[in-house]
Amino acid sequence: MSLCRFYPPASDRMAIIWSLMPIQNAIVLEYGPAGTTHFGGGLYSSLGIRLSQSLFTTHISEDDVIMGDVTRLEKAIVEIDETYEPKVIFVVASAVIAVIGTDIKGVCRYMQEKVNAKLVAFEDGGFRGDYTYGLRAVYKLLAKQIAKDCYKKEEKTYQIIGASAGSYRIRSDVWELQQLMSEAFDWKCRMVMGLESDIEDLETAGAARLNLIIRNEALEAGNSLKDRFGTPFVYGAPYGYQGTIDWLKQISAVIGEPINEELLARIEEKQADLMPMGGGPMASMRRKPAQATIQADYDTLLGLASAMRELDIELTALICSHSLKAIESPNADVTYYAKEKDRLDLYQTLHGQWVLGDSVMESCVPQDTYFTCVSFPFSGKPQIAHHLPFMGEKGMDYLRECKELYFDQLEI
Repeated sequence: MSLCRFYPPASDRMAIIWSLMPIQNAIVLEYGPAGTTHFGGGLYSSLGIRLSQSLFTTHISEDDVIMGDVTRLEKAIVEIDETYEPKVIFVVASAVIAVIGTDIKGVCRYMQEKVNAKLVAFEDGGFRGDYTYGLRAVYKLLAKQIAKDCYKKEEKTYQIIGASAGSYRIRSDVWELQQLMSEAFDWKCRMVMGLESDIEDLETAGAARLNLIIRNEALEAGNSLKDRFGTPFVYGAPYGYQGTIDWLKQISAVIGEPINEELLARIEEKQADLMPMGGGPMASMRRKPAQATIQADYDTLLGLASAMRELDIELTALICSHSLKAIESPNADVTYYAKEKDRLDLYQTLHGQWVLGDSVMESCVPQDTYFTCVSFPFSGKPQIAHHLPFMGEKGMDYLRECKELYFDQLEI
């Protein structure tokens, strides 16, 4: 990793923890220094995750590191099991523990007979890659190791897989997906893996009739659930009016049910009402073109890009917030900057643009830009309301409002 002035990409360990903490009837135990967990707690809280009785640490001393003593870990596992009686304890290695090579999985194996909770180990410690690797590992494990054999399907139910607390306004996006599924098909969401679920939901994941995979990192989990339980899945998320219609039609084809005609007519009416950014009587007087640069997770990036095209906004750069190494055949228009300096230099060229990105990007772009926060990190951006999505019909409504504000800011 090159020299960083601002936040480096979050590690796989951080994503593992923020994806496991929201699971009810489970506890995350980090084996490492208390300071590491304390620092992380501030981040997880800012993501809207409840800290109480969801994250614990063993702490370690120099002797534990030098001698490889795991007594603290053994005692912590027993204490949590007896005190809180969780169904699952996720044991996560800190960076220090990963460096010295402590066999966390081995400890969990011989401690399993001493506790009632199921013990699940994550040994990576933040060295495998950025946060997308952690998300991929969690979704894969939950689908393969926590989901139990299930022989009864729950009619008209679906699950959302790929919603991450590290995505800005993800709870609003989930709310919009649930509203669309309810109005379009009268289907009910039984769980949101990694964001809103409990162990019982995860154990019966095979009961759903459909899985909605909303990010690339969850594809392996979707395929696993399809192979084990025959559950079909739809990959993608609805951005823009046309994207929402296409997404609903894709679901309709998979489940064999028609889309609610009133919903479809309403979205199509809004779509017809869009005036191209280059049109209208004031277009000839505009001195600056309407342009946008987006920085976000890969799937969010492509989704917002399609919405910008529907709004007739010229895209000048699509910047991925994470490495593209794990993406099979990534879009040629998407760029990942391994060196922060290259990205910061690009920011300075975005004069007069609509910039959609994170809080670091906001602090670095020229003052004549119009900014919309869409991605992590989002420090100073509270997420109290859960009805302000970027996805779906209402998400496009909001982006249309942003477009008008940006249009007003362009020099005439």
